[in-house]
Amino acid sequence: MVRIVRAADGVRVDPGGKVAGRGAYLHDKHECWVRGMKGALAHALKSELTADDRARLEEFMKTLPAEPTDKAM
Repeated sequence: MVRIVRAADGVRVDPGGKVAGRGAYLHDKHECWVRGMKGALAHALKSELTADDRARLEEFMKTLPAEPTDKAM
């Protein structure tokens, strides 16, 4: 799970989970982020995502795997 935090300087990824602010969690899968960016993330953070927020989150989203990894194999 990846924590996203709404802080005074905007919405950003919080890999350490220690940044103060309202947080929300998404799985580390591209498909979860796509769904979250459609509105669920803004709702969870109780804030509208600005263009800068979206750009920062989309940059991180590009690093995530597109397909879920099958750890059962």
